[in-house]
Order: sequence, then structure tokens, then C-alpha cells
Amino acid sequence: MTFPRDSRGPSPLRRWRAGGLLAPAAVAVVALVASPLGFVIAQAGQAGWDQARRLLGRPLIATLLWHTLGLAAAVTLATAVLGFGAAYLVERTTLPGRRAWTVALALPLAVPEFVRGYSWVSLFRSVHGYWGAVLVMTCSLYPLVLLPVAAALRSGDAAAEEVSRSLGRGRLATLCRVTIPLTRPALAGGVLLVSLYLLGEYGAFAMLRYTTFATAVFTQYKLGFDAASASLLTLVLIALALLLVALEARVGRRARITRHGALTRPAVPVRLGGWTVPAIVALTALVGVALGVPLYALAYWLVKGSSTTLPSASVVGATLATLGYALGAALVATVLAVPVALYGWRRGTGPARAVERVAYLTRALPGIAVALAVVFFAVRWAQPLYQQPPMLILGYVLLFFPLALTAVRAALAQVPPGVEEAARSLGTRPLAVLGRVTLPLVLPGLGAGVAMVGLTASTELTATLLLRPTGTQTLATQFWVYTGGLAYGAAAPYAALMVALSVPSVLLLTRRTLGRPGENQ
Repeated sequence: MTFPRDSRGPSPLRRWRAGGLLAPAAVAVVALVASPLGFVIAQAGQAGWDQARRLLGRPLIATLLWHTLGLAAAVTLATAVLGFGAAYLVERTTLPGRRAWTVALALPLAVPEFVRGYSWVSLFRSVHGYWGAVLVMTCSLYPLVLLPVAAALRSGDAAAEEVSRSLGRGRLATLCRVTIPLTRPALAGGVLLVSLYLLGEYGAFAMLRYTTFATAVFTQYKLGFDAASASLLTLVLIALALLLVALEARVGRRARITRHGALTRPAVPVRLGGWTVPAIVALTALVGVALGVPLYALAYWLVKGSSTTLPSASVVGATLATLGYALGAALVATVLAVPVALYGWRRGTGPARAVERVAYLTRALPGIAVALAVVFFAVRWAQPLYQQPPMLILGYVLLFFPLALTAVRAALAQVPPGVEEAARSLGTRPLAVLGRVTLPLVLPGLGAGVAMVGLTASTELTATLLLRPTGTQTLATQFWVYTGGLAYGAAAPYAALMVALSVPSVLLLTRRTLGRPGENQ
């Protein structure tokens, strides 16, 4: 049973109200997630117009803007090309071992950005500055484009491409005029995540000695103790994030894939022929640079030894703390993402889309800005919770909520049209429809949300340095302590454990996003 849909949004039948509670719940969640934005604005307001003009008029601001935008432009272009190209090869061609290649291409997500920076810097001292940052961040972030584009190529209907070929267009023309436009929403969403990651990243750029707005904000907060100036710089990051979200919304609304039934016809794989060997060589080089270099660096420093003059720490304790905090934050963030995603999906109105978009803005905030907002809240209104585990979990939820929202929203987009309306027409109450119909259908998306948030939270650094309970060390903070003392050998076990703990999450994410092993051989 299907209901008519068009590219303008959900049908009126989809806009039924779940007991009147959905909108307030979604708004409340977004208000919580966006609370650090209010903190930043309030802190920036304390600077006054004169200080703001002096700070924002300094030549340093133009340099930071150039560094940040120049890096974002290069990395987003590189990740878009690499992510789409790799996704097309593993989903739409006769490339041998496509499932194995998909997993190998996604595994770089298991290597945190600052660990990747440590790997390159510890092996090649010449890797630093702009081109070093482009190399490291491209290798780190291209899977964020690869996975959604591969999922779109796999689930998309091949009818439009077949029509294009029947009209006499070649493979290249069909690729440029049909396939790429049909995957534009997934491509735009992946590029948005890449861009927002770049705006808020600190650890890798500190390793590579490349200055951006995020590193300048950290310096103002941590070294200069100037919260007002740091908040003004953070507002610039928020403005950039707003611009990126607006661009993604405009691009993503175009070329929506319209389905008129539950079944789609899979595309016939394109024969590579003589291009098989070059394709394998290209993918091998990509995986070698993105995954091989960090793994080699970790193995090298593990074998070389861990001697250091810094105090020793418990690897087991740091591992347990990392797992506990990451899993707790992943579960909370995914649960909170459900009402926000449902609200945007069911209503499809301007206000609903605005509420959903606001939730993405915190991804551009530096971790230290979010951490200070949490500290401010704890000191003013929750003193007993100051430097307690709930505050660190809250910081992770605020930082990584957009990842959970992206996963849940993508899962809702795959729900066949009319399912909820059919259940409602049989007299089932809204909450029963949610529990018996909708949530079981989006369960893979919930698993992907838990995996994405857990993966990212287990390697978070800057917020953890401020919010961790007294005496608690995570793998990321202990790794940072040793690398700060140039004890690369002592840092290697912590980096290796972070990578090892992230691998299951990446495999789960790949499985949930692209299907079960064996479906794509």
C-alpha cells in the first residue's frame, strides 16, 4: 500500500500528530543541544562592541579565516571526489571483492584524527602546515562521504540510468547527468559532516602546527583565559556553520529520489574490463595512505619501546573509562535523536526543518567551548555534579548529537511511504505505531547512531580534558599527555587501543549502512 509523494515534502497524511507531544519533545531536545550556542553568545556579549571591533579587525582574523576556508575547500573537494569515486567502484562496477573493499575503505574512520596526525608527524617531520593538514584530514574524513553515497547507490532505483542509456548517452554522460544528481542529497550530507568536522577539529591541527579558528579558540580559552575573545571567535565558526548548513539544505532539496513502490530495480554492474587493474591500484594506494601509514606508525613505536620520563598510567583503567563514557553518551544521544528526527520527517514544514537544522550547528563548536558551557551549568545550577561522570556524558551528547540525528534521519528516509498511515487507519494509537511499526523499521539506523557516536566519543580529546572526573584518564587524554612530552613510544599503546576499540563500531556502521556481508561480492 502506497501513498502519493512528491519532491516538495511529505504528504498531508504523514503530518499527523503523535498525541501532541512530538513537537514539544523535539524542541526541548534541540534547546538542550543548542544551549552551548547560548553560552557562547552570552560570553561574547560581555566583550562589548569596542573589543569586538578591535578583535575582529585584527589581521590575525583574516589569516584564520583564510586558513580555515582554504583548508575546508581543499578537503571537502578531495573527500567528495575520493568518496564518490570509491563508492561508485564498489557499488556499480564489476570490481573484484567489492564487499572487502567497502570494509577496507571505511576502516580509516577507526583512526582518530589526532592519532593520524601523530602517525605522520612521528614518521615524517616534514608533514605539517597546510598541505599536511589537507593530507591528514582527507585521509580521515573521506569515509563520511563514501558511506552515505554507497548506501544511496545501493538502494537507488536504476530506472533513470537505464532510460538515459536507452536515449544514447554513454556511461560518462549518464554518470554526470543522472547518477551524480540522484546521489546529490547523500553527497551533500557527507560533505556537510566533513566541513563541520574541519571547523571544530583541534588535536590534529595542533599536531600539524596549522592554525585555524578552532586552535585559536583553544588558545584563548586555555592559555589566555579570555572567554569573551574566545567566544567572539567561536561566533565566527557558528556563522560559517550556518552558511554550510544553508548550502547543504539548498543542494540536498534538489534531485530527491522519488519512489512509487517498495521495490527498486538494482543497477547492472558496469564492466571495468581493462580498467580493473588501475582501479585496484588506485584503491590500494588510497587504503595504504589512509590506513597503512597509521598502522605502520603504531607498530613501529610499539616495537621501538615505551620508555618515558613521564609517570606511568593504567592502560586497563583508561580503556574501561573510555568504553563506559562512550557507550553511555551513544545511547543517550541516539534516544534523544529519535523525536527530533521524527518531527522533521513527519511534518516536513519550514519550522520542523529549522528545528532539525539547528541541532547540527553544535558540530561546528570547538570541544572546549561545549565543555565550558557544561562547566558553567554545573557550577551555577548543578554543583554536586561538577567533575562527575554525568557532566562528561552530557558534553559528549552535546558534541555528537548531530551524528546520531544523521543516522536516525537517514533510516527514517528508507521507511516505505504509507506504513504509519496504514497502521493509524486500523485504529492503532500513535505511541503504539511508534513502538510496533516505526522503531523496528529504523532499528538499523539506531544501531548506526550508537556506533557513530560511540566511535567518535571514545576518541574525543578537548572536551574530555576539561570535563573528566578528577583522577580519571581516558585513552585519548593519556595519549595526549605522552605525545605532549614527545614520548611517542609510550603513547603508542593508547593510540593502538583507541583504533582497536573503534574497529567494531566501524564494521557495525558499514554493516548497517551497506547491508549484510555477502550481499555485495
